[in-house]
Amino acid sequence: MPRPTSGPWASDCARTAFARGSSPDYDRWLAHVLHAGECTRPIRLTGRIDTVNTATGEITASTPTATLPDGVVYASCGNRRATACPACSAVYRADTYQLITAGLIGGKGIPDTVTTHPVYFLTLTAPSFGPVHSQRATGPKTTPTGHGTRARTCRPSRRPRYCAHGRDLRCNRVHADGDPMLGRPLCLDCYDHDHQVTFNVMAGELWRRTIDHAAKALRRLRVRASFAKVAEMQTRGVVHFHALIRLDHLDSDPDHPMPPPAGTDPEQLRAILLEAAAHTAFTTPGHTDKPDGWVITWGQQVDCRAVRAGNDVTEISERAVAAYLAKYATKSTEDTGHLSARITEATIGIHTDPATHVGRLIAACWHLGRPGAQVELDAPDRISFARLRRWAHMLGFGGHFSTKSRRYSTTLTALRAARKTWRRRQARPDLDHARRDEDLDGEDTTLLIGHLTYAGTGWHTTGDALLATTAAARAREQHQTARDELTHQLGQHHQEPAA
Repeated sequence: MPRPTSGPWASDCARTAFARGSSPDYDRWLAHVLHAGECTRPIRLTGRIDTVNTATGEITASTPTATLPDGVVYASCGNRRATACPACSAVYRADTYQLITAGLIGGKGIPDTVTTHPVYFLTLTAPSFGPVHSQRATGPKTTPTGHGTRARTCRPSRRPRYCAHGRDLRCNRVHADGDPMLGRPLCLDCYDHDHQVTFNVMAGELWRRTIDHAAKALRRLRVRASFAKVAEMQTRGVVHFHALIRLDHLDSDPDHPMPPPAGTDPEQLRAILLEAAAHTAFTTPGHTDKPDGWVITWGQQVDCRAVRAGNDVTEISERAVAAYLAKYATKSTEDTGHLSARITEATIGIHTDPATHVGRLIAACWHLGRPGAQVELDAPDRISFARLRRWAHMLGFGGHFSTKSRRYSTTLTALRAARKTWRRRQARPDLDHARRDEDLDGEDTTLLIGHLTYAGTGWHTTGDALLATTAAARAREQHQTARDELTHQLGQHHQEPAA
């Protein structure tokens, strides 16, 4: 078939897609890249892959990547951020949802007896660092129950209210969702950008001290707190935390958690969590710009709601809370209007516009994190100002956006290993189930060892990206259709016949 040279197929994407699709080894190439097909920027690896017999240690086969299509192995980037790679982010969000749900209702190695444990949904916000444009809702704008709250006038006043810099601090508007003014200070010069980025870099330490504070009080009641937590970056560029906290018996087996001792008052447990949030604070090490350090504490808007108090489930759905947390696990700083890679000496000037809120936050990170600025050099690394420069692109926050305690549930590593095993089984339909289970799960099996190095990022051509994405989307739709049909058939099978 001749290659088109004019018309709509003459674009670079169309030409390269046509060339790939008409090549003799197209089917082999598609099978090779399908597992990474929906990834926006897959990682290309080159080298060789050895097949090893684990019983003898013998290399039974060796495959150079040069013999594979494109001469490389494609691996998904695995980026959790939805703005960076929607496909990999969707996988991460689904894994996080399964991880959180397992800690609530059991499964994935967690006994279903956890459904009898009290669970609380704790929200910890940052304090105010200056007045900003907001929706001033009476509660959280988005809640796990799905019910939002009505926004009110931002900062109403009939008379002007001037700050020390001569700016009027009134705002008689009702800001709609997506308004670019949301989160912006009413006066950039009044706003304490230094304190905010310091809070961001110390937020993980504040959480650690808060949960330790609660653990000491809970221990007196023979109760242990297990949690799953996500961080959310607000539009003003400061982080706050949402956490699901499950309460277990202190003396129970880590693999088989038991509910708190009989007679434990659920309201007392909630009060302990609120008390820990209200009374946990610390002062940072001294800094050249502030020798006495900054006080790090939670803000006024602290909320702790029962998801389940013993066997009583409240209005907050367990699965809705899990989905709510999983959604925020894939977000970053996009709500602030800033997205960038790690900032360096060569790129810092691009991001520090003093006329913007985010520009001043990044400038504060870079300035406070300069070498030699910290007074107490023997302070632990987790409360070091030097981390501010490393995480300036994250406005100072360098922690994980999704974390959990060890006892809460399974791990992302275990979920990914299970997915890998499932994919290997799907790739070998010629073996019967018993043989596949023995070959893939038994002790006497083969092991693939890759001796691979980084060769690049992204698809070779825009046409390759189009074909791989389309094929992967089609495969996903087919799998979803099959699952829906199976669910429908099972529903009909278990439906009681009409009288």
